[in-house]
Amino acid sequence: MKTIGLIGGLSWESTAYYYRYLNQGIQARLGGLHSAKCMLHSFDFAEVVRLQETGQWQQAARLLAEAAAKLEAGGCEAVLICSNTMHSVAGVVQDAIRIPLLHIIDATADNVKKQSIRKVGLLGTQYTMEQPFYRERLLKLGIEAIVPEAADRERVHAIIFEELCRGVLKPSSREEYTQIIERLRERGAGGVILGCTEIPLLVEQGDSPLPLFDTTYIHASAAVDFALG
Repeated sequence: MKTIGLIGGLSWESTAYYYRYLNQGIQARLGGLHSAKCMLHSFDFAEVVRLQETGQWQQAARLLAEAAAKLEAGGCEAVLICSNTMHSVAGVVQDAIRIPLLHIIDATADNVKKQSIRKVGLLGTQYTMEQPFYRERLLKLGIEAIVPEAADRERVHAIIFEELCRGVLKPSSREEYTQIIERLRERGAGGVILGCTEIPLLVEQGDSPLPLFDTTYIHASAAVDFALG
C-alpha cells in the first residue's frame, strides 16, 4: 500500500472527512483491520484565508508547495490538496515535488463522464466559480461548466465561509442551495459539481433535482485507488 500525503486544514471540517473516507475505502477493499497509510499537513485556515482575501495567491502557493515537499520528504508517494479552491495553485505545488499530485478536477471529471453528462453546474467559493482554472480544466476534459448568477454566487460563498467552515449546518441554507441548483438545471445543467469540499457537509443527493458530484468523496476515492494500485 502506498502512503498518501494530505494538505489539509483548508478547512479542517472537510479534511476530517478525507481521513474518514480514505480509511473506510481501504478497509472496504482489504477488510479486517486495514486502514490507510497517510500523513497530514494541516494549516491554520485563517492564515490561508487572509492570503486569499488579499489576492496573495503566489504566497499561498509557496505555503502549499512547502507542505507538499515536507510530505514527500516524509515518505509520501502522492499528495492531495484537500480543497477545490487551492487547486488554483496546483501547478506550483506539482512543480515542487517529484511524486504525483492527484488532481481533484481530473478525478471529478472522470466521474461526470461516467454518467455521460457533458454540461454541469459548478458550486464553490467565489474564487472557484469566478476564476477560470476550474472551468478551463473541465473544458479541456470535455465538460462544460456553468456557474450561478452573481447574487447566487455571493450566497454560496458566504454560506461556505460563515457557516460550513465553522461546522454550522442550517436547513435554511440547504434550501437556498437547492433553489440555486434548480436554477442551474433550468439553464441546462445535467448535474452539479459540489466544487467546495465543505458543501457536501450540507447538501446531499436527496436535496437535489440533479445528480451531485461530491468532490471530497471522489478525491479520497481516487487516492484509495492510487494507494492500492
